[in-house]
Amino acid sequence: MFALIYDEHDLVQPKKKVVSVHRKRETAEAALEKRKKELGKSVYDCNTRIVWIKGTVKPGDYVKPGQYSHWRPGETVPHGDIYSDTD
Repeated sequence: MFALIYDEHDLVQPKKKVVSVHRKRETAEAALEKRKKELGKSVYDCNTRIVWIKGTVKPGDYVKPGQYSHWRPGETVPHGDIYSDTD
């Protein structure tokens, strides 16, 4: 399942709170767009991102690295997201 997680990129706090869960990436993307508009911020500034979680979670749960990934296995990854922008 896809989920929106709240991620402040704080290495001291590796657990991330699940904001919402979705069956499809498209609905997760729509939820992220709605959250951006509600907060009036960019994706980076609202500290929210879409992840793939194998298993069952619900909003309010916490997940840690290793429980989620950026892309669902077998999902087509857009070319620009394969390589880092930094050297």
